[in-house]
Formats: sequence, C-alpha cells, structure tokens
Amino acid sequence: MIRFLHLVATHARACLIAGLAAGLLLPGLARALYPWLAEMVALLLLLTALRIGRRAALGAVRDLRWGLGAIALLQLALPLALYACLVPFGLHNTPGALALVLTCAAPAISGSPNLALMMEQDAGRTMQILVLGTAAFPLTVLPILALIPQLGPAEAVLASSFRLLLVIIASTGLGFALRHWLLRAPTPSQIKAMDGASTLAFSIIVIGLMAALNPALRTTPGLVALWMLLAFAISYGLQIAVLLTLRHTRLRPVAGPLAIGAGTRNIALFLVALPADVLAPLLVFVGCWQVPMYLTPILLPRLYRKMLCDD
Repeated sequence: MIRFLHLVATHARACLIAGLAAGLLLPGLARALYPWLAEMVALLLLLTALRIGRRAALGAVRDLRWGLGAIALLQLALPLALYACLVPFGLHNTPGALALVLTCAAPAISGSPNLALMMEQDAGRTMQILVLGTAAFPLTVLPILALIPQLGPAEAVLASSFRLLLVIIASTGLGFALRHWLLRAPTPSQIKAMDGASTLAFSIIVIGLMAALNPALRTTPGLVALWMLLAFAISYGLQIAVLLTLRHTRLRPVAGPLAIGAGTRNIALFLVALPADVLAPLLVFVGCWQVPMYLTPILLPRLYRKMLCDD
C-alpha cells in the first residue's frame, strides 16, 4: 500500500486528469459517488490536516489581519462589485451572471490545500484561508442573498455553510490530533505516502462532482462549451489578478495561497437552496467548474513561479 501511495504522489497531476476523465466517461460511477461527497470531503480534510500539521496551519494573530481583509474583499466586495457592473446592462439575472456572482461569493473549496501542496505553495496558509472564508461565509453571503432573491430562502444557504464549517472543524481537528499522537516527526516516506493518500481522495471526489456533466455533453455540447469557457475565465482570471496585484506588495509571501483560494471556490454550497429552474444550468456549471480547478496544478505552476520568483 505504501508503494502504491508513493506512486500516486509521484504522478499526482496524472491522477487528477484520470479523475476528470472518469467523471466524464463513467457516468454510472459518478452518479454512485455523488451521494457520498460529504463523507469524501471530510476524509480529504482529515488527510490534508494530517499531512500539514497543526503548527503549519494555525496562524498567528497578525495573520488574521490580512486573512480577514482578503476574505472581505474576495467574498463580499468582489461579487457585489461584479453584480453592480452587470445591472446597467440588464445582465444581472442571466444564468451566466448568476454563476459568476455566486462563484465569487463562495469560500475556497475543501481541496484547496491539496492544490497548494501540488504547486509547492504554502498549504498551511491556504488552509487558513479555507477556514476563515468558510467561517465568514454566513456573514459575507447575506448581502448577496438580499440582492438575488431567486436563490431561495437564506436559511438553507446558511445552514449548508454551517454544516460545512462543522465538517471542516471536526475533520481538521481529528487530523491534527492524529498527527500529534502518531506522526510528530514523519519520515520522508510517510510524508510522501500522505501526499499520495490525499491526492487519491481528491481525484475520486471530482468524479462525483461531475455527475451532471456527462448527460449535458450528449444533449447540449455547445452550451457545455460556453459554461466551460466561463469557468476557465473566472478561475484563472481571479488567480492571475491576485498574483499581479500582490506580487510587489508586502503580501507577496501569501500571494500564492490567496490566488489559489480566489480561483478555487466552493459554489456547491449554494445548490441546496436553489429552485429547480435555477439549479439545472448551474449543475452543469458546477461540473465544468471542476475542470479548471483540477487542471490548475498542471497548467499554472510555471505562471506562479514566474510571478512570485525573486526579481
């Protein structure tokens, strides 16, 4: 098993591509995994916390200043500004605008620290952004819900965010505890095995998240192409914007984690509250949204190194 996990860690990017391909080509497997997404996310968080360790993930008080400020900008100011820009053109009620605003209002996905590990960025800082963003989400999302009443009752979205926060706290807490009890000083072989385990979990999760994409590709491939284009534009546009903005500031050391958090958002949080007519196109977008996120450690590492290397 250890040798298998080492192999997975060595070929982490290929495993992500395999997960995406399985989500597209094996619709039966995707449908079977979809009901287990919550449990798989909890396992992924546990493995990530076990790999990173409590000391790397818990920030000092000074970290809260930049962290909370970044969350307020990325999850509140940005979606409100985008919505305000769309209103004069009468585009604010279109499905594309809804996907754009909701994506920018969501916190980082639970797997964002894994992406940071694969891209040789600070996974501990990325986990801080994940926890802070999810904890603040019930507050930052309220103005968005007020602007877009078709999302449904605010209680459903807030309940979903609180459930996710509880899962994050419980899973990461258990992961930190196991690291403290069993792996205080892990060997390089153990670290590589943990990398392989988290990569494997991350690759399996995407299969379930893409359950709606295969049927849409067969019936409306042109529409799927447009959703895919929008997904890439949002994810990579946000990452590039954050890197360009912070690369010459005092926040340069956290520019990579913030860029990853900005471009990998958990839009699935909103799905529990959406009416069926709003939900249908966004399910396809959620499937498309996984592709740029999972391809980030394959397509963007060179960009991150170029943006953040010493001048």
